[in-house]
Amino acid sequence: MIGVYDSGVGGLAVLREIRRLLPAADIVYLADQANVPYGERPLPEIRILALAAVRRLVDLGADTVVVACNTATAAALAELRQAFPAVEIVGMEPAVKPAAATTRNGRIAVLATEATFAAARFEDLVGRYAADAEVIAHPCPGWAAAVEEDWPEAAGDRVAEHLAPLIASGVDTVVLACTHYSFLARPIADAMGPSVTVVDPVDAVARHAARIAPAPGSGRTTYLTTGDPERLAGQVLRLLGLEVTAGRA
Repeated sequence: MIGVYDSGVGGLAVLREIRRLLPAADIVYLADQANVPYGERPLPEIRILALAAVRRLVDLGADTVVVACNTATAAALAELRQAFPAVEIVGMEPAVKPAAATTRNGRIAVLATEATFAAARFEDLVGRYAADAEVIAHPCPGWAAAVEEDWPEAAGDRVAEHLAPLIASGVDTVVLACTHYSFLARPIADAMGPSVTVVDPVDAVARHAARIAPAPGSGRTTYLTTGDPERLAGQVLRLLGLEVTAGRA
């Protein structure tokens, strides 16, 4: 069974792609919505939350877990792999390497939470893969929380205003380093313009998870949340167009 974990609904973008690749897989999605958003929490607190969420998925039978949250990955991936050595754990990380291969002028912007930028993992990625590029860390406070509500339907003006400094700086590549931002990919692309490439690692992470996932099952998807199950069901309908029943984690 595949477990997919996020602080909220951003990981639904990863779930959608995994389900497309593996229609017969059994998947459990766990949203830690009692604690969303993670982006402004201290890293030690995020590690505790991540360990608890992944333990819940493992207890439910997951032998592959996708940490579909850049912030949780940055804060806790090493600790998760140490705590659950028998489980394949796939993380999200800022797609700095493909962005460095894509940029034409060497100017890259990374959109993420403050916590993702605070973790040593981000600086390590930049040092390894983009040392010769100008990498701008551009926090987007409030965006993840907004996607938890209804922002994607009316995001254009607010996104464009927040990204105006990046447009002025001349970046030609933008990395989406929070899965919540996948649901804002269109207004982000519209704001940046056709000459800017938007890099979203969701598809690549889903393909990796599909390669290492267990044998096909019944094709069932279970939705769990530490918050309000009815709210999660409504969010799945809004973001994925699926009518589901959610339970409490």
